[in-house]
Amino acid sequence: MELVLVLLVIVIALSFDYTNGFHDAANAIATSVSTRALTPRAALLMAAVMNLVGALLGTGVAETIGSGIVDAPEGASGLVVVLAGLMGAITWNLITWWKGLPSSSSHALIGGLTGAGLASMSTVHWTVILDKVVIPMVASPLVGFLLAYVVMVAVLWIFRNAAPGRTQRRFRVAQTISAAAMALGHGLQDAQKTMGVIVLALVAGGWHTGTDIPLWVKLAAASAISLGTYSGGWRIMRTLGRKVIELDPARGFVAESVSAGVLYTTAFIFHAPISTTHTITSAIMGVGATKRASAVRWGVARSIGVAWVLTIPAAAVVAAVLFFVLHLVLV
Repeated sequence: MELVLVLLVIVIALSFDYTNGFHDAANAIATSVSTRALTPRAALLMAAVMNLVGALLGTGVAETIGSGIVDAPEGASGLVVVLAGLMGAITWNLITWWKGLPSSSSHALIGGLTGAGLASMSTVHWTVILDKVVIPMVASPLVGFLLAYVVMVAVLWIFRNAAPGRTQRRFRVAQTISAAAMALGHGLQDAQKTMGVIVLALVAGGWHTGTDIPLWVKLAAASAISLGTYSGGWRIMRTLGRKVIELDPARGFVAESVSAGVLYTTAFIFHAPISTTHTITSAIMGVGATKRASAVRWGVARSIGVAWVLTIPAAAVVAAVLFFVLHLVLV
């Protein structure tokens, strides 16, 4: 029975990784597509490849998820905790995808694991959640907004006397690089979270010890998020690329570059599982505010903000309910 549960959790985890890919594909390519720097299909292919590469570059975030959020009990009960957490996250992902809202798959997963952990009376590491989740959750959008604003002001000053047409064409070419960097950061952050969950399930089922990530887990998670990315996330792409603000190539380049820098810093230095969605969305708002405050459609931004706030508690509640149901059926 436990082997069946382990295999089920792995399948559901990779399914979550796939939904993460198409849910968050817009993070990497919405600005490039909206400014016509890349065609949608070329952008998706590039993002899929870079997600695959990024997923294989580190394990710090995976180890935080795998051992730092909740101590799942061994055996079937622990596997049900992980399963319920994943299903809670997938449910919230699908709801926000259907509504076209760029919410955080990362926070949905963390909320799901926390809710299932509380329902099972497992140990939840609140200090880790505060240090690695809550503080970065607040700080990364602020840093993304302010840094994007400052960099965009500097770019506008540097190119103030340049010919607008030629300058925008050059930034359109540069966006190919910045979009690739953003996609690499997405793989570096988000695929690792699924790796951590699979290791958590393997440990609970007695099939693995420690926090190191087996190679087959890395390859499976990297492939799933890459395939999901190539499937596309057109609903959310429209929200990020056009509904928040009408972007030009220069602003798209700055937003992507700043976001990629924040993702690399938090993954390699702090091992913090931050939201790629929050980071790129706030950076888009930051570059947009350099036009004028009214250039940002704050009503859309408000809807996105509500989804951000609700993500962790909503996924936690769904996961807690699912834990009780699954525990009755499977244990």
